[in-house]
Amino acid sequence: MMKEVLKKGAISFFISAFAGVIVNLIIYMAANAAGASDFCSISPEFRALFPTTAIAVYLNIILYGIIGATFAMMTVIYEFEKIGFIIQSVIYFVVTTSVCLAITMLLWQLHRYPQALIGTLLGYTATHVIMITLEYNKLKNDIKTINEEIGEE
Repeated sequence: MMKEVLKKGAISFFISAFAGVIVNLIIYMAANAAGASDFCSISPEFRALFPTTAIAVYLNIILYGIIGATFAMMTVIYEFEKIGFIIQSVIYFVVTTSVCLAITMLLWQLHRYPQALIGTLLGYTATHVIMITLEYNKLKNDIKTINEEIGEE
């Protein structure tokens, strides 16, 4: 099982890192098209933490990869059926929120902008609530279908 978790994490790391590169490239192109010169699509505060812009950009990409890997690797929690769906979902939410929030606070310097921090938390929580609700409804329907099939035999 651990091998599969690490494989998921590695694949998601590279997909997320690549997506981060693409998003940053789109932001860069849009900013330049709008007339910005010498634009870098990372926060100036994050950039200031490093001796060169290149190091900040590379670390930015690696951190996006870590976020993706965390989301993928934490799906292993749903393999432990004994703890139940609600507990699984809470653990998944707490771990992924902690990692994602720590990284985005570093990247986007959210602690300097309380409204952005609150907005990010609310959006993240809303997304998880929607995902958990949809999955819970799917599980209920699956159980209902299984019970109907058992009752027909």
